Amino acid sequence: MKNILIVGCGLIGSSVLRAVYHKKIFKNIFVLEKSKKNISIIRKLNIRCKIFKNIKNISTNIDLIILCTPMSQYSSTILKINKLVTSKTIVTDVGSTKELSFRDVKKKLKKNTTWIPSHPITGSEVSGPQYGDKNLFKNKWCVLIKERNINKVHLSKLQSFWKKLGSKVIFMNSKQHDIIFSITSHLPHLIAYNLVKTATDFETQKKYNLIKFSAGGLRDFSRIAASNEIMWRDIFFNNKKNMISAIDLFIRNLNSFKKDINLKKNKQIIKKLIKTKKVRKQIILLKQDINKPDFGR
Repeated sequence: MKNILIVGCGLIGSSVLRAVYHKKIFKNIFVLEKSKKNISIIRKLNIRCKIFKNIKNISTNIDLIILCTPMSQYSSTILKINKLVTSKTIVTDVGSTKELSFRDVKKKLKKNTTWIPSHPITGSEVSGPQYGDKNLFKNKWCVLIKERNINKVHLSKLQSFWKKLGSKVIFMNSKQHDIIFSITSHLPHLIAYNLVKTATDFETQKKYNLIKFSAGGLRDFSRIAASNEIMWRDIFFNNKKNMISAIDLFIRNLNSFKKDINLKKNKQIIKKLIKTKKVRKQIILLKQDINKPDFGR
């Protein structure tokens, strides 16, 4: 593959840009970015690439197009990039939900163009190209959506691309992906937003200065709740069905804890706490985190 187009250059897009340039994967790097602020930051990186504000100014056929915009912008973006694609073009993305976007993009994308969604499991609560990191994908999972009648040659090329960026690649279908990440990613973020909202509501009602005395728990949740609001709105809306199911399950478990606390059911609550504590050990064993105390690291 010779030409790559990165559409949207925030945290993930600029990290792809840095990694691709550093590893010399493509001969030509094109960036489509409408924000003047982001363009200014990208130019200061001294990375050899061609930056465009308007897709009309790009005349070259592209081998790999990566959508790094909020998912609510996919539909309008696809209609614009259709003029750049050929039967040899691979179109992918970095979004956190897949089932709805997979169908929507496929409908709008030019026929005989390969559309294979990607989900690099990485990121941060900060956003913007100034926070990009060429090693952001190193040793992180990247899910590729493998549906029926997929172009296996293009799938292999995309897999190779993410591996060159340092990712460990795994395949899922879009339905399976959205169910899994509704629990492992989307629900935790929703809980973080709600917990911080609950703390601020309580602070207003009771006139207590809670934030000043935020302990480790609230501090960690506040970090997650500092994530980009547009991106997470899109995730919640796009994965609505699975989110509602996850929220219902969470409410049932919360009510169970509430009942145990209210009735002082010692055995039941100790059993739950021990069982859930074991999950942390599993996460460490799977190398999803390090076994190191967190005092603000």
